[in-house]
Amino acid sequence: MGLMEKIFGDLNVKEVRKIEKIVDKVEVLDSEMQSLTDEQLKAKTFEFKERVKNGESLDDLLPEAFAVCREGAVRSLGMKHFRVQLIGGVALHQGRIAEMKTGEGKTLVATLAAYLNALSGEGVHVVTVNDYLAKRDMEWMGKLYTFLGLTVGCVVHDVTGEDRKAAYAADITYGTNNEFGFDYLRDNMVTYREEMSQREELNYAIVDEVDSILIDEARTPLIISGQGAKSTDLYGVADRFVIKLRNEEDFTIEEKDKTISLTEEGVAKCEREFGIENFSDPENMEINHHVLQALKARNLMKRDVDYIVKDGEIVIVDEFTGRLMFGRRYSDGLHQAIEAKEGVLVRSESKTLATITLQNYFRMYKKLAGMTGTAKTEEDEFREIYNMDVVVIPTNREIARTDLQDSIYATEKGKFKAIAERIAEVHTTGQPVLVGTISIERSELISDMLRKRGIKHNVLNAKQHEKEAEIIAEAGRKDAVTIATNMAGRGTDILLGGNPEFEAKREMKKQGFSDEAISFATSFVSTNEPELLHARSVFKELNEKYKAEREEEQQQVRELGGLCIIGTERHESRRIDNQLRGRAGRQGDPGCTQFFLSLEDELLRLFGGEKIQSLVGKLGVEEDEAIEAGMLTKRIEAAQKKVEGKNFYIRKYVLQYDNVMNKQRQIIYEERRRVLFGENLRDYIRNMTQELIDEMVDPITVASRYSEEWDLVSLGKSLKKLCDKFDEHLPYTDEEAHDLIADQLKEDIYAEFEKLYAAKEEEIGADRMRELERMILIRVVDNKWMDHIDDMDQLRSGINLRALGQQDPAAAYANEGFDMFELMIQAIKEDTVKFCYNVTIQTNSERRKIMEAGEGRKEEYREGGMASGISTSMPDQTEVPEREQRHEPIRRTEEKIGRNDPCPCGSGKKYKNCCMNK
Repeated sequence: MGLMEKIFGDLNVKEVRKIEKIVDKVEVLDSEMQSLTDEQLKAKTFEFKERVKNGESLDDLLPEAFAVCREGAVRSLGMKHFRVQLIGGVALHQGRIAEMKTGEGKTLVATLAAYLNALSGEGVHVVTVNDYLAKRDMEWMGKLYTFLGLTVGCVVHDVTGEDRKAAYAADITYGTNNEFGFDYLRDNMVTYREEMSQREELNYAIVDEVDSILIDEARTPLIISGQGAKSTDLYGVADRFVIKLRNEEDFTIEEKDKTISLTEEGVAKCEREFGIENFSDPENMEINHHVLQALKARNLMKRDVDYIVKDGEIVIVDEFTGRLMFGRRYSDGLHQAIEAKEGVLVRSESKTLATITLQNYFRMYKKLAGMTGTAKTEEDEFREIYNMDVVVIPTNREIARTDLQDSIYATEKGKFKAIAERIAEVHTTGQPVLVGTISIERSELISDMLRKRGIKHNVLNAKQHEKEAEIIAEAGRKDAVTIATNMAGRGTDILLGGNPEFEAKREMKKQGFSDEAISFATSFVSTNEPELLHARSVFKELNEKYKAEREEEQQQVRELGGLCIIGTERHESRRIDNQLRGRAGRQGDPGCTQFFLSLEDELLRLFGGEKIQSLVGKLGVEEDEAIEAGMLTKRIEAAQKKVEGKNFYIRKYVLQYDNVMNKQRQIIYEERRRVLFGENLRDYIRNMTQELIDEMVDPITVASRYSEEWDLVSLGKSLKKLCDKFDEHLPYTDEEAHDLIADQLKEDIYAEFEKLYAAKEEEIGADRMRELERMILIRVVDNKWMDHIDDMDQLRSGINLRALGQQDPAAAYANEGFDMFELMIQAIKEDTVKFCYNVTIQTNSERRKIMEAGEGRKEEYREGGMASGISTSMPDQTEVPEREQRHEPIRRTEEKIGRNDPCPCGSGKKYKNCCMNK
């Protein structure tokens, strides 16, 4: 017990007691809600919405709304919220994290807060870790929401176009963190408001497995990319070259940091191979980059661990869930290097169009809440980044699971032999076994060992993800042996004795019932349609039949000890291990768990330190001999903490730099939305024009107090660059020019530009001109913003070298990033004004084609990231603004002029106050 707890008592207990007072009010209303008819219960939703419109707060409505939702769940789902689930629901509504042990029914808990917050009409997002859970939870809990008169939608990978927009328009929307984040970015790239998918504001989100999404996955920013134009031939050349290089002699690997570097001998071989003098010369950076990415692909990226090859494509495997990440690609050329390594088609590198970190995306919600089984240990990080605290919710029943000490072996071979023997031993009793692995490769290795022993089993990994529901439904049956990657680690229920409802659905499918009929049959929604009534009758009959058959088996499995969990390796995150353990012992069921490790496991080898190795060496154990020592288990947990600490640093590092971009992103996106939502830009263009005129006139008039010395010829030429029709020969006689004052000169030029714009507007038409202004500004902003992202990426890639000069890299990045942003804003003004004054009509019909320019539309594809980001591309139906010319980095050819040096134009002013911005 900590000092604070000794003085003030357990703060969590106090928080739970406060919430229980609210829950008491909910439970008092239980009998009243039970007395209502279905129609009266549904009418409550409409009544609540009206009360919210009339100014009543959601907090005031909470007891009644929770009571209605609770009774609605009984009638539509056949489930009633336990008291502890009501406590969890209140915590979620308060914008907190509800830590609930695995098996406590978090999916049902979320319905309470989701229903209440949906009454405001501003939308609720329920965020899950994968598409399977998003779809499952939407279909499952959607029966409750529709029963109570709310609409529900689901945003997953294959939902597109109007269906996606409709899903966001629903009262409650289920989806994954990546889909929500990417849609936010896409919405800020569209040309027309009607092309946006999400609502205008992000209102309330409930994040399931909040630790996985907001902590584990927060290292990786979301990136939308478009296809680049560079040749991919060099990837193949680099791959063929690195095969000849030898580890330690030509290159060294830092497995902890997942980095690789060439030795002096390796550099010499590169220089000979590619015929270059200096491998590190900036001119050879492209070769340098390709060789290092080829080395990483060959030596750090493992097939069937980090990725698989499917239908001639490289598909990433999610390291936390074991699921395939279709449509995602590693960024920075790594994916192309892997394609070259595996001999599949190498596709072009990507160009970053938009990017955001998960931290900054979720911080935009007005209110954010989360659920998980493991969050208290990370409470400080949740408070610091998301302003959320953690409330530990009591369990409904005491946990009866037995967690055995880790069994540790000297070699991997000895470990896997012991695992196979343990599975065989348990299997002979009939006790169901779930074997958890961290990769596809390991799951298939164990499967092969069991096949040789004649043990029937199921394998659940990314290659069999389509059968996930079926495999999980059977995993708790007597004699069942299931080998699974981390896919089975989150959000899935393994029922002892099997899942009667799943079996009933499967039988109905065999009998020819449609998916719609089966889905309806499992709901409690009333209907008069004979076909649906028949489907419900068949389902009820089958469900009762299988439930009766499974009761005896369920009891047998309990007597055998429940589900036996065997972990084949410790994950770098303790949370993943705890989630695997949590598959057993749900709701008071018996169960046992044990992890089998070897000193050759990556975690122990890289982070365990010499203490573990020396301790085992002193014990002098044989290959097949197990070590079960509490001291070793503590050292292993210390190794996991070390990795978690390293990952926390990476997350803070990513966020620290993205905060600079985030401020700039908010400014750009806010201005962009003003344009999309129809703000009249006429005054906006006028103000930009006047600012540009001031910036051209001021240096000339400030240079001399005598107007006859002003360089009006140069001024006229500069102004003509803004508008082709401007007469560069300013209409002043010599005598008039001598009597000019600066303000009068500006006013005359303003007036002339106003005339030219009025003429342009008369030529095109006022309404069409307003449309053109919007199109031009959006296109210019998008082009400049994409170039700015590239420039900021280049700045960041080399900013750490500033530390060598005793500079803080983060501060330098912020300062120089601000200067670059100001220059971008200036460029936006100039280009927008130029296009508005010089635009001509190309067509009278298709408004989309008015502003087509540049190289033509790029073929887009989905692009993803490892250290640098998870990426996707714009949907095919969305136009991406194109650059008018390829953006090349600026290379200085003359001596650099300091900000405070005299301006070389001869004005006598400092460079920063004169020509620097030009």
